[in-house]
Amino acid sequence: MAHKKAGGTSKNLRDSNPKYLGVKVNDGEGVKIGEVIVRQRGTVYMPGKNIGTGKDYTLFALKDGVVEFKNKRKTHFDGSIKNKKLVNVI
Repeated sequence: MAHKKAGGTSKNLRDSNPKYLGVKVNDGEGVKIGEVIVRQRGTVYMPGKNIGTGKDYTLFALKDGVVEFKNKRKTHFDGSIKNKKLVNVI
């Protein structure tokens, strides 16, 4: 009776699919209405002029134009100042 015994369950054989996050359109590039600019978790990049935000914080263009990235100083309620990245379509 040459046969293998039953293999037990293994916990480390499963893996999730990649999420493909990050900046999709760079500074100075043109976009059309509805085109995705940034896919992110949370507001790493803040929406600016002519930018819409999806329910998963995806930033997309509301008008045709050119993408512009800026830094903006934001003051929190505790008085601390943070630099946030801002995305505009001009």
